[in-house]
Amino acid sequence: MIRKTLLLAATAAIGLLAQPAFAQSAGPRGKQAGDFMIGASVIGVLPMSGGNVDTIGGTPHASDAWTGQLDFTYFLTPNFSLNLIAATTQHDLEVRDSSLGTVDLGHVWALPPTLTFQYHPLPAERFSPYIGAGVNWTMFYSEGGGRTAAVTGVDVRNAFGFALNIGMDVEVAPNWLVNFDVKKLFLRPDLAVDTTLGRINARADLDPWIVGVGVRYRF
Repeated sequence: MIRKTLLLAATAAIGLLAQPAFAQSAGPRGKQAGDFMIGASVIGVLPMSGGNVDTIGGTPHASDAWTGQLDFTYFLTPNFSLNLIAATTQHDLEVRDSSLGTVDLGHVWALPPTLTFQYHPLPAERFSPYIGAGVNWTMFYSEGGGRTAAVTGVDVRNAFGFALNIGMDVEVAPNWLVNFDVKKLFLRPDLAVDTTLGRINARADLDPWIVGVGVRYRF
């Protein structure tokens, strides 16, 4: 299902960008108060490495992940909108450079709904950039997978964070847009790692970048 979403979003974006003649003849419709858009994108979730680990030291690390995303945008005015994203990704977790070397913590799924308030300085233009800021609540679930033998369980705690956002919509038809979007989340969840020698507490400074390209349909 995820592969189909990625393929459809990428194919649609390429196909729409390949129709400049139609878009030029139609002229831009622009963004208007009350507009509602649904988007489908290919996104990369790219965490940073950072944080701290009790007892054994080292640095928490989470792998990059790529997936499909749905997003929903509502325009309060031509210049201001609210945007909500919905996607989920799986990340491999480990602690690097600890006193025990690299400790494999298995994997975890992340569901990070993010709501941003966006400003569109050029709502009537075909190339319409925007900036935004908002809030994120990331839920972590289904911790599991292959782990270092001494690790008996991992609990990544749900976490609240802030988000910054920049992007651009390119209108290619009256109701169709190609979207390019970058978000920076400030996300630092706590972890509890159960081992055969007791519990180890940690904090992962993930602070991921979310980069994406996709298509949007405007109602």
